[in-house]
Amino acid sequence: MTEDGVPEFCVREVEVPVHSVSRLEPLIGKDRYEELQWAGALAHQRLDGRTVWNFSSTAAGGGVSEMLHVLVGYIQDVDVDIRWLVMTGDPEFYSITKRIHNRLHGAAGDAGDLGPEEAAHYDYVTASNLDSALSRIREGDVVILHDPQTAGMAPALAEAGARVVWRCHVGREETNQWTDEAWSFLRPHLPACEAFIFSVREYAPWWIDESTIWVIPPSIDPFSPKNQDMSSSDAVRALGRIGVLRGMAGDPPVEFTRCDDAPGWVERRAAIFPEDATPLDPGDRLVIQVSRWDHLKDMAGVLEGFASSVVGRVDAYLALVGPSVADVTDDPEGGEVFGECMEAWRALPEEARRRVRLVTLPMDDIDENAAMVNALQRHATIVVQKSLAEGFGLTVAEGMWKGRAMVASRVGGITSQVVPGTGILLDDPADLTTFGETLAELLLQPDEILQLGTSARQHVLENYIGDKHLLHYAQLIDWLVSQEAAPS
Repeated sequence: MTEDGVPEFCVREVEVPVHSVSRLEPLIGKDRYEELQWAGALAHQRLDGRTVWNFSSTAAGGGVSEMLHVLVGYIQDVDVDIRWLVMTGDPEFYSITKRIHNRLHGAAGDAGDLGPEEAAHYDYVTASNLDSALSRIREGDVVILHDPQTAGMAPALAEAGARVVWRCHVGREETNQWTDEAWSFLRPHLPACEAFIFSVREYAPWWIDESTIWVIPPSIDPFSPKNQDMSSSDAVRALGRIGVLRGMAGDPPVEFTRCDDAPGWVERRAAIFPEDATPLDPGDRLVIQVSRWDHLKDMAGVLEGFASSVVGRVDAYLALVGPSVADVTDDPEGGEVFGECMEAWRALPEEARRRVRLVTLPMDDIDENAAMVNALQRHATIVVQKSLAEGFGLTVAEGMWKGRAMVASRVGGITSQVVPGTGILLDDPADLTTFGETLAELLLQPDEILQLGTSARQHVLENYIGDKHLLHYAQLIDWLVSQEAAPS
């Protein structure tokens, strides 16, 4: 507490505009739409006036926040009272939770401790946030806690009478010393949860009761600023506006539809390294990877593989794209990783340096940032996601939805997204020679690029549009309420 009795850290509510589920019908068809309507009515009936609360660590800058902006809006439209609270913390808290995140992926991360001191600070920040959260929660409300940052809230929320679910968006199929350490840190907080959601079944630790595990893959919203239709000419104009492509003087900003259905415009410029880089021509072939500046995304490896095997063989360029490192509060490694990528660029031969751009997109306006990503993915010749480990990697489905050919790592949830005929999976993401040669060979096959992209979009339509996600949530709510009614 501060001297005036206010919690040092407190939750804040994120306001999300309502999204009409009816706009999905032309895409998903009558049968899927009727099933969605039925599920929404069932969830409304089962909840009987109770509220569904989501807790996360940030409202912007990652896949979880993007997913919640969509799901909360759609669920509101089916007359379910759903809310979203974001917790706050300090740099030490986010360093600890980033360490947990890395170790759940099987990586050491910063090699720091997860001992008693770290547990005490984690508990302190959690308790401070709970002071401002518990007054909102009523007995019988459903609470969905997202990722390691929020797991510590489970016992107190369950004690207050909430039906607590923990959703873990990260993980690794095989265990090692790092995954064991991360799960040991989290395990004391999790028995209070009645259900657990994982993107991939193998991510669940052995000690969680099988009957409480739900496998729910993430999804994309085809109408969000990141995924809505954008013509090729508008994508080119948007990339001219932000500075990636050579723009025409006097071109007006590109209009897009915001999450609240109001008009928005792509107006801000990206920060591009090197600062004196010449904007590309619209006809230049472009390979991109869009992700956080995170060691596990291996941006530096993408740069090295492209420089060693594509440059000098194929006339193409590479853009590594991520958020402005100053604007993502829950990821303390971002600035470090971006700095490492700049140093890796400086070590390249001159021709390779000329072919590579590091692009950081402003986060001042989340919808505009998403529209920028949309333009980049739609203009790209190939979209890459060469992660060393990945919880799910929704940027893969996003790129596939734009009809882009995908080259990605055979890790985590990426494997279920890139099926045969929709892209190319790398068996060993650390093998930079094979990665670079795969890119070079694919760039020389325009017909194959087109065919892969067409199949990729269809696969996303059939499996990763939001109606599937909403159906899983309705089934989970039905299960929770039935457990409540079951005799002991």
